[in-house]
Amino acid sequence: MQSEPASGVPRASSAFSQFVVKLHSRCNFACPNCYVYALRDSSWSAQPRMMPHAVMDRTAWRIAEHVERHRPPEARVMLHGGEPLLAGPHGIGRFAEALHAAWRGLDIPLDLVVQTNGALLNRRFLDLFARWDIRVGVSLDGTREAHDRRRRHHSGRGTHADVVQALELLRSSEYRSLYGGLLCTVDLTDDPVDTYEALLAHEPPALDLLMPLGTWQFPPPGLPAGREVPYARWFAAAFDRWYDAPVREVPVRLFDSLVDLHLGGASTSEVWGALGSDVVVVQPDGSIEQNDILKAVHEGAAHTGYHIDAHGFDEAGTHPGFTAERVGVAGLCGQCRDCAVVDVCGGGLRVNRYRPENGFDNPSCYCADLRALIEHVRDRVTGSLLALAKDCHKAVTGEAIIPIMGMPADVEPLH
Repeated sequence: MQSEPASGVPRASSAFSQFVVKLHSRCNFACPNCYVYALRDSSWSAQPRMMPHAVMDRTAWRIAEHVERHRPPEARVMLHGGEPLLAGPHGIGRFAEALHAAWRGLDIPLDLVVQTNGALLNRRFLDLFARWDIRVGVSLDGTREAHDRRRRHHSGRGTHADVVQALELLRSSEYRSLYGGLLCTVDLTDDPVDTYEALLAHEPPALDLLMPLGTWQFPPPGLPAGREVPYARWFAAAFDRWYDAPVREVPVRLFDSLVDLHLGGASTSEVWGALGSDVVVVQPDGSIEQNDILKAVHEGAAHTGYHIDAHGFDEAGTHPGFTAERVGVAGLCGQCRDCAVVDVCGGGLRVNRYRPENGFDNPSCYCADLRALIEHVRDRVTGSLLALAKDCHKAVTGEAIIPIMGMPADVEPLH
């Protein structure tokens, strides 16, 4: 990889291992709740439709430069939009070629992923992805009825049939190795078990379930101000269906990370854990931004003032937004720091903490739901460990084990 002088740039407070590259700024869908196009930030309209080649080259070089300096165990580059497939095979191939050229000589594994709505996916794209080892993540919101209600063409027609057709091709033996998984944003009006099983029918190698984006100012759909925990109940039902299967049917990042944290491990989901997100975004014009889910907050919430031509990611990483994301429990509000589950919850996504009066110095608007789900999963895992201990003890001694202090003998799921 070619190198350039550091030019006295101060060492960044935040190092990144996940780079979101917005190859195209428009979308072929018109989803009514899209955080990019339908919420509170209109900056997409000032972006060029497609990332210019010069910006692609500079972005590829900047990513490799940052990875070489900080040497994460793996670097993930996510091709995103809008809809990234609108960049066409030529545009995606152009960036992939630039990135691999910049990566030459680097011994850090590169995970190159395209996250697509799937409607444009065809053999031409998949052959290109096979050439450049690009995995494919597809957004699918559960059942046909649920998906078509929320993911529509600009004409208003549902898109489920288009996505399913693309998934059938992606799942074929020819392209199966490229299949990265499915991404689903949940809706409380949909049955959680039906949603999970509809996604499972497409044989994803991995699955992630997302809560709708919201803030205290603009709460997520169906979230009351009282003591009800509708999202915890929804996710608990889906978790129980997943957890109680006789064999593990699919990794679900939201659930696997929560179980791992309860067992003393680490989280791979930005929803859980105290460390926060290490995502940085490059827009089509080369602007370096924070995680663009912040576009659900207000106009310009993800803006940093840095640009790929003038600044490296080390310099961008000194922006207060990035450092606040990575400061850990010490950067949370007092209510969160005093909470018994803070090491698991980590305050939730930063975007969900926002209030106009005091910015992000709040618990998550999902606070009650997150705690109820954490406790539900803890109780299920604890119950499983106790049952295993009983079985092992009885197999060895022939006697029943006395329940350990604090470990319930019978655990009731969240109802």
